[in-house]
Amino acid sequence: MKKTEDHWMSISDIMSGLMIVFMFIAVTFMMEVQQEQRQKDELIYNYAVVKKEIYEALFLEFKDDLTKWNAEIDEETLTLRFKEPDILFGVGSDLLTPKFQQILNDFLPRYIAVISQEKYKDYIEEIRIEGHTDPFWAGAETRNQEYLNNMILSQARTRAVLSYAINMPYLQPNLEWIIQRITANGLSSSQPIFSNGAVDAKLSRRVDFRIRTKADEKLNELAKEID
Repeated sequence: MKKTEDHWMSISDIMSGLMIVFMFIAVTFMMEVQQEQRQKDELIYNYAVVKKEIYEALFLEFKDDLTKWNAEIDEETLTLRFKEPDILFGVGSDLLTPKFQQILNDFLPRYIAVISQEKYKDYIEEIRIEGHTDPFWAGAETRNQEYLNNMILSQARTRAVLSYAINMPYLQPNLEWIIQRITANGLSSSQPIFSNGAVDAKLSRRVDFRIRTKADEKLNELAKEID
């Protein structure tokens, strides 16, 4: 009888030991997951802080110019938007007006000076020059043709702004950093502005300077991990 009891005691001891091992593994795993999540949360928080600081720096730099340029800065997307089409380009043209050239001469050196500061520049993934049009095109017979004509025009306009930017004498000291990040993106009428439920043709014709930070990429990666 004692032998049988010893046998069951041995099995009981083994099972208890295994349970302790499994509990240790589970606790260790949970601690690792929590640590990884804390690191992700800290990273997202740091990126969010820098993104807010970039917006505040841009607003402080340009707050006295936005009204005269008819421009605005969107905090959520870090977009500086020029909203007055009549001073940007001629109708159907990709040639920068003299007025827009004057604005760019004032705007671009200060803009690059802000975002290329040591504390910000490594967080900048892309500087997007985005050209937008309204959905209409005089003489076009189909919606497809309107869209394609406006795509060609918007792409030509953003390339014109890009070319003007990288050839500015004041930007040459930062040229390599700029070239690694700046892109021209013609978007045709894919993102129109609506007023009172209808497309606002004038507001839809605009040029945006939008900053994509590395936070955007990191958030996309985290979203994929969640999926």
